Amino acid sequence: MKEALIDSPLAPPDIDERRLAADRLARLRAALAAAPFDAVVLTSAESVFYATGYRAVATPLFRAHRMAAVVTGDDLWLVCPAADTAPAADLGVPEDRLIPYGRFYFESAAGSTLALAADRHQGLAAALGTAVGAMGPRLKYAVEAPEEGLLDVPATDATAWIAEVRGVKLPGEVELLRYAARLAESAVEAALAAAGPGVTERDLAAAVAATMVAGGAEPRFLVATTGPRTALADAQPTGRQWQPGELARFDVGCVYQGYWSDIGRTAVLGEPGERQTRRYAAILAGLDEQLALARPGVPAEEVFEVAMGAVRRGGVDPYRRQHCGHGIGTAVYEPPIIAPGAATPLVTGMTFCFETPYYELGWGGMMVEDALVVTPGGVERFTRSPRALPVVAA
Repeated sequence: MKEALIDSPLAPPDIDERRLAADRLARLRAALAAAPFDAVVLTSAESVFYATGYRAVATPLFRAHRMAAVVTGDDLWLVCPAADTAPAADLGVPEDRLIPYGRFYFESAAGSTLALAADRHQGLAAALGTAVGAMGPRLKYAVEAPEEGLLDVPATDATAWIAEVRGVKLPGEVELLRYAARLAESAVEAALAAAGPGVTERDLAAAVAATMVAGGAEPRFLVATTGPRTALADAQPTGRQWQPGELARFDVGCVYQGYWSDIGRTAVLGEPGERQTRRYAAILAGLDEQLALARPGVPAEEVFEVAMGAVRRGGVDPYRRQHCGHGIGTAVYEPPIIAPGAATPLVTGMTFCFETPYYELGWGGMMVEDALVVTPGGVERFTRSPRALPVVAA
């Protein structure tokens, strides 16, 4: 493998994270003012980040590492494991609005109350009870992903409500998503630029990861498969060498300042065969017809159907898919999903990944997946790669 170029050619957007967090909270409170409840308890890591600006390092690592944010029109509490209190305060969450649970010890030379954070509550529910008690019993509550025993006050289900709030992105969010998408795309381009006969799947994945890190992002998934293994949708890269005439398929994503990318690309080592060329043209036509149709007011299911029809007309039949895209933001998969029966209309400011993968066990797989934002007149694609099937010299 030739030496990979890991210096990112992209300039990160100049986004003030704290200002963006304040803007998200303002949008959340504006929606709350029109809701049939006074306070919302957010329980997913993505929604907690949306409201507070805080992302815990440990949340993706441990299932028991849970947080919650309690939001009203004029108050905000973060309930978190004791180990998160100091990092959250460092990012601007007021110390008197942090409620810890569990055991962890900080010592303090500056008189911070965070040094006393350990052992105040045994678990998330107990700590949430303290927050609810501080705000008073007269409020009407809603909770994201309700579960028995989490709250000791009546609460309605706010899962769909918060998804709708998060679904339409602020301009700063769009800029972060655009950068994350282009960084992932440039990472694939860097891997292909350094590739040649004998390069391994792990080599390709390493080049992708290095470019993401150089651009300031956290690599999160690195599917880089070759030959017949390209049909294995979410397989880990191995030491298999890429051979002339074979496909390579990339499905990669990173997180930049809390915002995800998810990009799919296909390439061939040496000149492509007739079947590779024809099938790639079919899946690309499906994606391009999605891009042409998508605009405010179009239901997600119609975008799905136009993709399926175009791929089949291109000669890939049978062609079966459970979805042809998904929302993306502070989570890699956000509603609405581009799927049959998804009647949700597209709205200006929604961000998506559109995709039309094809997997045939024993032959291989290919995909093109693009990230985009819905605009008043259609969509704007974040990614910029040429549409032709990339060919790497053999």
